[in-house]
Amino acid sequence: MRLHFIGDISELQDGIAVLAADFGFVPDPEGLRVQVIRHELPELRVEREQGQITLYYNRRIHFYRALGLLIESLRDGQESFSVSETPQFKTNGPMFDVSQGNAVMRPDTVKRFIRLMAIMGLDMFMLYTEDSYDVKEQAYFGYMRGRYTQDEIRDMDDYAYMFGIEMIPCIQTLSHLKDVLKWSAFADIRDDEETMLVGEPKTYEFIEQMIVAAASSVRTKRFHIGMDEAWKLGQGEYLKRNGYRSKFDLMNEHLHRVLEITRKHGLEPMMWSDMYFRAGSKTGAYYDKECVIPERVIAEMPKDVQIVYWDYYHTDEEFYEDWIRRHKSFGSTPIFAGGIWNWKGFVLNYGLTMRSTNAALNVCKREGVEEIIATLWGDDGTECDWFSAVLGLQLFAEHGYAAELSEEKLRKRFAFCTGGQFDDFMDIRWVDEIPGIAPDNVNNANPSRVMLWQHPMMGLFDSNLAGRGLERYYSQLEKKFETYASRGGEFRFVFEVLRKLCAVLTVKAELGVNLVEAYRSRELNTLKQYADDIIPGLIGKVRDLQAAHRDRWFEVNKAFGWEVIDYRYGALILSLETTVKRLADYVSGTTDRLEELEEARLPYHGKDGYLDCQWYQFIPTASRIAQP
Repeated sequence: MRLHFIGDISELQDGIAVLAADFGFVPDPEGLRVQVIRHELPELRVEREQGQITLYYNRRIHFYRALGLLIESLRDGQESFSVSETPQFKTNGPMFDVSQGNAVMRPDTVKRFIRLMAIMGLDMFMLYTEDSYDVKEQAYFGYMRGRYTQDEIRDMDDYAYMFGIEMIPCIQTLSHLKDVLKWSAFADIRDDEETMLVGEPKTYEFIEQMIVAAASSVRTKRFHIGMDEAWKLGQGEYLKRNGYRSKFDLMNEHLHRVLEITRKHGLEPMMWSDMYFRAGSKTGAYYDKECVIPERVIAEMPKDVQIVYWDYYHTDEEFYEDWIRRHKSFGSTPIFAGGIWNWKGFVLNYGLTMRSTNAALNVCKREGVEEIIATLWGDDGTECDWFSAVLGLQLFAEHGYAAELSEEKLRKRFAFCTGGQFDDFMDIRWVDEIPGIAPDNVNNANPSRVMLWQHPMMGLFDSNLAGRGLERYYSQLEKKFETYASRGGEFRFVFEVLRKLCAVLTVKAELGVNLVEAYRSRELNTLKQYADDIIPGLIGKVRDLQAAHRDRWFEVNKAFGWEVIDYRYGALILSLETTVKRLADYVSGTTDRLEELEEARLPYHGKDGYLDCQWYQFIPTASRIAQP
């Protein structure tokens, strides 16, 4: 396809040249003439009448979304068409967590997401960086953690700017800093293991260093200062030095000090809102309907900081409506941050992602919320492939350009923008949404993760797994993902890793259940078969999964952080080898009992009494493998 763009495209031509390679068109003076008109209306529009093509746009990002709509219409062979859209939000885009889960995306990976965002029409992104950026005064900040250099950040910002996408720094200026504060270099500003010491002058010297470092390589003046989930604020070293003070007062005092720094450097800050709600709750919960925030506290809050309401959990519009209105009582309309549920293991929960996002964004449109963030967290290892989330990005994008979401258009736009198939990506959910899980996995269980990592002789989750028919279930899923991988294009590895996970789970899911049953029935031949054939074969499948997962990690992430996943695979393989040895010793008579298999299997206390365990350290064993 050859296109000749007419009009003032000086600020667009670099982006056009980049996207031409992705979408198979060639800028050519001999091609179809496309009149490009920048107008004052927020609407973007492409039309073809009597052979004349016109593209109208307001903001640069709207041009690239409109360009996609144009190419899509031309590919459909339409001789005449008129497609128009009205943006529903003035800011809409993802936040990628490149700290908590140890996975720091390579800059080229970030650029691939930027190109996808451009054609989707998403206009903002954040890299959530607790310590994943360089602070020149602090050698231990981000040490051996894959931190971005200032040149890398500047290059990514330039690339995003080319498409009209804003790169907003997103850091922490109070808590969530365990990987920083563990170093003795920061001992004098530590309240507890992850929260800084409020009121300490050295704390604010350090915060200024962080803010300057994070802001210096980007164009925008907007800045996310974090300040969420400071669970023990004022209860550690601060309490020893100063005695008890309310969290409300500490939050406001600290916020005022941080905002003195942002004002000094001409920045426009935003912050998570949860600590105010938690402080007003008797249970410390964010979503406690009985919480009360005193009028005095609201009056003392600075007015030059935007409040970000984050909520990934609710599926009913009434709750979002209530909580947005509670946020408005602070004096302004909040930013809303929803979630693309990628952070509970290998599997992106598309059932809950769709339910929560549709409910939340429908309400945001009605309540006049103008700025939206789609969060992708990396909790506990970032086991889920980043590119599993592209359908979630498309979902946020389509909400951003339609008063009411059309699934038909979502499907079509997803196929065009990414080359992926809607149904293939939606089927990712079934790896965790196994028989017995609530529809759409609204409680966000993660059974595949606990089945994979639990020790076969300990079986902490086996009571919940018995009788589920999971061998056949995962065998069928393995075949499905083999098909999806074969047609997955650039997303082949998303499905290939999941296919190999399913191959492991055909054996591993019910391994402990089967071993206990055979042991208690004294089926020595069955136990011998497990020791001689089945478990050694499973070890081979685990090694295949590890190799595929490893290769994918190094393709999209920096090297740092993979060692954590290596340790998990290594522990799993060694636990399987130990299981073989224990079974062989029992079958041969070398030992007369396997006390691990004699212990009663108690139900694991998860949501719905089923399988939900957020953190790896609690999955393989009931013994302590990490300090609390």
